[in-house]
Amino acid sequence: MTTLVVDVRRAEPDDAVAISEAHRAAWQHAYSGVIPYRTLLSMIERRSHEWWQRAIRGSTSILVLDVGGTIAGYATLGLNRARSLPQEGEIYELYLRPEYQGIGLGTQLFGEARRLLDSLGCKGLVVWSLADNERAIDFYQGLGGADIAEGAENFDKQRLKKIAFVWP
Repeated sequence: MTTLVVDVRRAEPDDAVAISEAHRAAWQHAYSGVIPYRTLLSMIERRSHEWWQRAIRGSTSILVLDVGGTIAGYATLGLNRARSLPQEGEIYELYLRPEYQGIGLGTQLFGEARRLLDSLGCKGLVVWSLADNERAIDFYQGLGGADIAEGAENFDKQRLKKIAFVWP
């Protein structure tokens, strides 16, 4: 019998290539047909492993979901960027490779991100999701997130609605 170890831990510079690959797979899966193709491709290409190495060394907290030595997903988090919302913490990104979705690993990564923000003294949490990303909307609603605000983001002259989910 083989035991598979699942761990959520802080990202290290050596994880940059694997995070870049997880980012590519997750974004293609989540946003193909939602974000215009050329814009999506450009956004993905900007997040090379060098970009991730700099991010890991920077001030944003990055967690990785390590499944048996494979980086299956990641979360980036820090202080809330939307001054109009009272929540102090924000999960900027939470993505899993498609083959690791739907089996509870995203919930585990979300829980660890939330615990890290709590340990940093952040009161409340916000996560933004594009309204057309139905899997993400279902995920955050399933975790008890309250849909309390809307906004919009422009992608190559296309304006897409986004939704803020919050937790106390």
